[in-house]
Amino acid sequence: MGATAGGKTALALRLAADFNGEIISADSMQIYKGLDIGTAKPAPQQLKKIPHHLINLYDIERKLDVYRFAELAESAIEEIHSRGKLPFVVGGTGFYIHALLYGLDSLPGNAELRAGLDAEYDNPEGYEKLKILMRVKDPADFERWHMHRRKLIRALEVFTLTGKSITELQTLNKPQLRFPVVAWNLCWERAELKRRIAERTQAMLDAGWVKETEAVIGAGILKTPTAHQVLGYKIISEYLDGKTDFETMRARIVTNTWQLARRQITWFSNQHPEAESIPMPTAYEILKKKFEKEIRD
Repeated sequence: MGATAGGKTALALRLAADFNGEIISADSMQIYKGLDIGTAKPAPQQLKKIPHHLINLYDIERKLDVYRFAELAESAIEEIHSRGKLPFVVGGTGFYIHALLYGLDSLPGNAELRAGLDAEYDNPEGYEKLKILMRVKDPADFERWHMHRRKLIRALEVFTLTGKSITELQTLNKPQLRFPVVAWNLCWERAELKRRIAERTQAMLDAGWVKETEAVIGAGILKTPTAHQVLGYKIISEYLDGKTDFETMRARIVTNTWQLARRQITWFSNQHPEAESIPMPTAYEILKKKFEKEIRD
């Protein structure tokens, strides 16, 4: 686990190759078909070399929530183990990883209430109203999830039912790990991570991200609520509409990606006590020996 552009995929591919492993993507957007460059999916040759799970599984119109992710990931873990292989969970969607490792929250829910909240707030205009509401009603959860519409709707559902924030309720109940794991949080100096983000953004643009966005727009995919949340595509669409120039577009993507990385850094530092912080860069051979010892112990 760790922030975007932190080298998680590259490290996992090497470890999986050396330790007879298969990879389970813990990225909330890589599961969708058609969003490839912008979600930094592994290259086709990498997907062929090491078996991957939860990538290119759903059409964009189908919603994946944390509950379904946990079910799919747990099923993949069992399947991989049944073949005598080692599962590697790899990604930056911390909420999903936490749900898998610690279980789904035991917080109350109400299907009728949730349907009403979805109808009212699970759209761009409703999302803006929801943020205004939650900033006042539940500032703790607003601070955690104001960039995640579905999570913020869930927070409002829990607050409506209990009068308390998810943050407060989770503090009262310390979760326990459901699996024996070796958990690594890849940590970079912030200046170096910023540089890597800028470098990767340029590489993604060079690889055809603008053309991919054109195809996504042409297929109507960008109009779906899910695709609308994926970082970068909306900014590129504004460039294609002539609303901004290329350099401004690139700079905005870098800035937004860095903002995402900062939120991920905070999440993994605070929500994953099981994870060992791994200072990066660290030579692969050192990490390989460390991993071998940890799974043996």
